[in-house]
Amino acid sequence: MSRLLESGENYLETILILREKGVAVRSVDVANELGFSKPSVSRAVKNLKDGGFITVNENGYIFLTEKGEENARIIYERHQIISAWLIEIGVDEKTALEDACRIEHDISAVTFEKLKKHISNSKNPD
Repeated sequence: MSRLLESGENYLETILILREKGVAVRSVDVANELGFSKPSVSRAVKNLKDGGFITVNENGYIFLTEKGEENARIIYERHQIISAWLIEIGVDEKTALEDACRIEHDISAVTFEKLKKHISNSKNPD
């Protein structure tokens, strides 16, 4: 995964989630989803575009590039697996989602893969 700041990862993840909900994504949609100001989102969109993670067409619609899609899918998978695991071990859903959002950005790929394997093995013991 190309290294992004946590905020950039959040933006990519949000674009992916909105797109998968069937939304034709624009900056205003990202701002509304994240509760951020339009100027903040505009700066982030420019940075993501400059980094080759997204493209923006003449109508303002945002599209993930291959690089952006890969990064968004990785961070989204981390979020889903970590939050589900935290809920499974007894953390309330609100806290699990908040904690997963923090953990997903800092956990190494090696540790995440080990955690994913451990969770999978505990659900499907041989």
